[in-house]
Amino acid sequence: MKKRNYHLLVIDDDNRLRELLRRYLSDHHFNVTLAANTDDARQQMNRMIFDLLIVDVLMPGENGLEFVQTLRGLSSKIPVLMLTAMGEPEQRLQGFEAGANDYLTKPFEPKELLIRIQNILQRNDSQSGNLQDEKIILGALSFDMVRGELWHGSQHIRLTGSEITLLQVLAERMGNAVSREALTTLCKIDGGVRAIDVVVTRVRRKIESDPKNPRYLMTVRGKGYVLRPDSAS
Repeated sequence: MKKRNYHLLVIDDDNRLRELLRRYLSDHHFNVTLAANTDDARQQMNRMIFDLLIVDVLMPGENGLEFVQTLRGLSSKIPVLMLTAMGEPEQRLQGFEAGANDYLTKPFEPKELLIRIQNILQRNDSQSGNLQDEKIILGALSFDMVRGELWHGSQHIRLTGSEITLLQVLAERMGNAVSREALTTLCKIDGGVRAIDVVVTRVRRKIESDPKNPRYLMTVRGKGYVLRPDSAS
C-alpha cells in the first residue's frame, strides 16, 4: 500500500462500536471520522474527501443498503465495506448488489477488518494508478493527467499551475462531486473557496465551448464541482 494516511468514514449507530473502531484504526495509522447516521455521513462527505466508507447495514431511518445504493446512483466510486449482523448469503448478495466492495459479518475479528480494508484500498490504488496514464477527453480537447497538459489537436493550450492541479484533482475523482472546501485543501490554493471559484471560471474558459453553460466542469448544487469528460483513454 502507499505510505500515506488514508481517511476512513465509519457510519454506524452503535456509539460503542464506532469509538472502538476509531481507536483501533487510528492505532493502525488511519485517519478516522465518525458518523452516527447517513445524514451525518453526507455532511461529513460534503466537507472532506474519504478513501473508504465503513457502513453498517442496520441503522434507524435510511439503512446502509439504501445509502450505498444512493451513492452508486450518483456515480460515486468511493469504496465501501459493509458491516452487518446478518450473515446469510442472501443478505451478503444484497450488499454486493447495492454496490459494496466487501462485506463483513458482526461480530468480527479486528485483524480481519484491517486486512479487508487494506485489500480494498490496494485494489482502489491500483485502479487509480492506471488512471494516471490516461488522457481525459473533453470534446475536441484532451488533458494529459501525467504531464498536466491540455491539447486541442496539435495545439498546446497553456494552463497555470493552479489550473493544472484543479483538473488533475477532479480528473482523479471524475464523476464525483468535490466540495469547494475540499478542493481548497487538495489543490493547495490560497484564498479559500472564492479562489477555487476563480480557478474554475478560468478553466471553464479554456475547456468549455460555452463557459456559462458548462458541459464538462459542472457545479453540483450543495456538493461542489465535478468533472464529467466524454471519456478517458
